[in-house]
Amino acid sequence: MPADPSSRMTAREAIALLTGAAGFTEHRPPPRTLPPDGPLGWAGYDAARERAAERTGEDESVVYGTGVVGERECVLLSFEFGFLGGSLGRLTGDRLEAAYELALARRLPLLALVATGGSRMQEGMVALTQLQRVAAASTRLRAAGLPQIAVVRDPTTGGGWATVGAGADVVLALPGAQVGFAGSRVRPPDADPYAYGAEGQFAAGQVDAVVPAGELPGTVGLWLRALGTGSRAPHDPPPAAPLPRARPSSASGLPASGREAVERARSPQRPRAEVYLADYFTVRLPLHGDRCGSTDPGLLTGFGLRADGQPVAYVAQCGTPTRPAGYRAAARTIRLADRLGVPVLTLVDTPGAANDAEAERAGAGAAIADTFAALAAARVPVTTLVIGEGGSGGALALAAPGNTHVTADSYFSVIAPELAAAILKRPPEETGATADQLRLRPQDLVELGIARSIVT
Repeated sequence: MPADPSSRMTAREAIALLTGAAGFTEHRPPPRTLPPDGPLGWAGYDAARERAAERTGEDESVVYGTGVVGERECVLLSFEFGFLGGSLGRLTGDRLEAAYELALARRLPLLALVATGGSRMQEGMVALTQLQRVAAASTRLRAAGLPQIAVVRDPTTGGGWATVGAGADVVLALPGAQVGFAGSRVRPPDADPYAYGAEGQFAAGQVDAVVPAGELPGTVGLWLRALGTGSRAPHDPPPAAPLPRARPSSASGLPASGREAVERARSPQRPRAEVYLADYFTVRLPLHGDRCGSTDPGLLTGFGLRADGQPVAYVAQCGTPTRPAGYRAAARTIRLADRLGVPVLTLVDTPGAANDAEAERAGAGAAIADTFAALAAARVPVTTLVIGEGGSGGALALAAPGNTHVTADSYFSVIAPELAAAILKRPPEETGATADQLRLRPQDLVELGIARSIVT
């Protein structure tokens, strides 16, 4: 789709859109003087900079400072594409690094409004190495537990996309914006243009949401609230996420047998994750994709706000076999929440991990292992509720050790009873007896110490 005209805002128009009447206080790094025609002595470079300054009113391709978006003060940096294509040179690197350091010093989130064609060729390798400076500054901010949000405008390509844009914790894009590492003049002539746009990057799991310009202030303001304050020290974890309320099906009481437990968990009338999440949050902000080119529609991740304003991250299975992209998205969400000091809620509901050939080629084992590792390493409390099927390691990867609870419409098993019977070479009519032997009912799980409680 064509780019929304608003995606070609100037740097200051983009800032004003987000800060509104709250205003913006510009900052500048200590001045640095470039040699004539830049570090390479590129003939005509000084004249090109002067023309760009006359045309835009800016003396570099980035503006930065502090402002309030929604209710939250933050550091904003905004690219001016009209200044040499928003390209990154040495002075741009100075400003970008200073913006990250300002956020670090004041313990504020960083909001980047990106529109860039990449590194400035008139400065050659000196320009390219600015990407390393940006990556290092971003890493320092990440280590300090401070969130980074990027809004990618038209166009966002090259090293600016590969650092400030795609390197953010949350990536929002304006509709129709060109977004990709390869710009329009350097990609293959037969390349599919959809892959290089905001909507294509969203479909590939590289962008969390495509947001019209008019909705940006509200959306970014909510994200700044949902990502926490960034002020909590690692040794001072937040309170655990409260358990969701039970949303029982028409069945009453606890299942009398293993077969009944499995049937209730598989019932199409049983409430699914969307119902629990809608009841749990007043605001929900999805994270989208695994950042490796894939998505799993059967696994929902993101951050939300409860009625009391408490931010909680969530990872929720939707009753389908979870694919590798889903596990990678889950690990991404858990690690981000842990870094920001936000508690996590996981809803377990899957017959197991996807086991088709494509899932194996996509690295199912490694993705599951990484999810186990992310959960094991989390310093923030993780609360788990099994709301349906708990199928083997594909479900256990999202279950918090010591803080897993179950509903009356759930089961958790080392393997599905049908598969267990087949492995044991038992006839199908013995599946129910096998389910009983597996002790997979909610009450069995509590008695075995697998679950802390039954939420009824």
